[in-house]
Amino acid sequence: MRTFGHSFAAAIALAMAPSAAVAQMPAKIDPVRVETAAGVLEGSREDGVLVFRGVPYAAPPIGENRWRAPQPVAPWKGVRSATAHETACTQPVDLDTTVANFGGVNGAQSEDCLYLSITAPEGVQDAPVLVWFHGGAFFLGSGSLGSYDGTANARQGVITVGVNYRLGALANFVHPALAAEDPQAPQGNYALQDSVAVLEWVRDNIARFGGDPERVTIAGQSAGGGIVTNLLSLPAAKGLFDKAIVQSGSLLLPDRSQADAQAKAGEALATIGIGEDATAADLRAISAQTFAASEALRAGFFFNEDPRYKPTSTIAALRAGNEFDVPLLVGSNMGEGGFAGARTFARLAGDDGAPAFLYRFDHTPAFRAKEWADGPIHSAELMFAFDSIDQSSWGGDKVDATDRKLAKTMNGCWVAFVKMPADARRFECAGGFTWQPYEEGGNAVLIEAGGMRSSAADGLPDGPKKKD
Repeated sequence: MRTFGHSFAAAIALAMAPSAAVAQMPAKIDPVRVETAAGVLEGSREDGVLVFRGVPYAAPPIGENRWRAPQPVAPWKGVRSATAHETACTQPVDLDTTVANFGGVNGAQSEDCLYLSITAPEGVQDAPVLVWFHGGAFFLGSGSLGSYDGTANARQGVITVGVNYRLGALANFVHPALAAEDPQAPQGNYALQDSVAVLEWVRDNIARFGGDPERVTIAGQSAGGGIVTNLLSLPAAKGLFDKAIVQSGSLLLPDRSQADAQAKAGEALATIGIGEDATAADLRAISAQTFAASEALRAGFFFNEDPRYKPTSTIAALRAGNEFDVPLLVGSNMGEGGFAGARTFARLAGDDGAPAFLYRFDHTPAFRAKEWADGPIHSAELMFAFDSIDQSSWGGDKVDATDRKLAKTMNGCWVAFVKMPADARRFECAGGFTWQPYEEGGNAVLIEAGGMRSSAADGLPDGPKKKD
């Protein structure tokens, strides 16, 4: 007769103890169902709003789908649970699963990651929609982090869609062997292709959640801001959004040539023993974790030129006046570089037609005063823009009443912009503050402990003063 060890016996004892078992069980789900184009989803009612997690917007980009355009979701039968997040996209993580990487991710990640989450008010129709692209230097991060919680938005009538998109070399990679498979197909820029697939999913499905597909604001921070920046000139994205927000992500850079991107990829592949004769099958046989572990490969090779899919960079489109003419909210934080780029972005985007609104986030929480001596650092504004202090790992019980009040104020202004008619020239928020568009030589809005105020933008430095 087999004898079981102590750990198994302990597990049985736990199962036999109702009070202990119940204490470790998750809260009971209050289910809600929505029928999408691919099938029925079951999400949950939480804190007065509807939440759907782990919603597929494209087929898994694995196997033959690696380095290919996003493929349609296979329809499913029955009810698909949407109450838990799927794993983040493949990226380097700490071996200690309790320690997050610089993109805020810890634990499991997977190449099968093209999922989104939805936080929505219940019982609404034609609600405005915010589609959020996370930051993380294009090779880190996830759309499901606590800082991006959409509950506060939903309570004010805005639906939030948080997005995962392919990362690193699985997102930004070109190679002659891949190009030879189908010379007519888009080459590289897979994160951007994923982003368009998300917007197409929103166009086709968001009305089922109470949203208006004609009132979609695209928004992102850092790398996510770079995604938004590039969508402003990408032909495939035309007509899929009516406003844009770029937080600390004014990446007004030319695209990398395909020849240079291929050369960089070849050099990086050589570091893991992959030669110039590699076939497409050879490349797809490389494990996703190998890409994440390779310092030469993990970050990918930025957005690349593609005459058919990406014929121009956004900086070239802005200079030519050919970008998509939608209202833009753009800015950066006092304790980081990038304000000069945001100001340039606002000047070029707002020079004619739709307005651009410029900001700088200046508030340093009291508990960060010593650590952020030069002002709020990169990403510091996120828990204020979403009013997600209690969900963010940067907030919680460390904040004070001033922080909480400003979070409600700033989030209210972001919501006001999302709700603003696309043909408006200004919007009101923060208890009567009128946010005017930026004009060359004009004002930026400073977001401070006391709220919002206007200040001459040309007098503001690019970032912290350099120390001698």
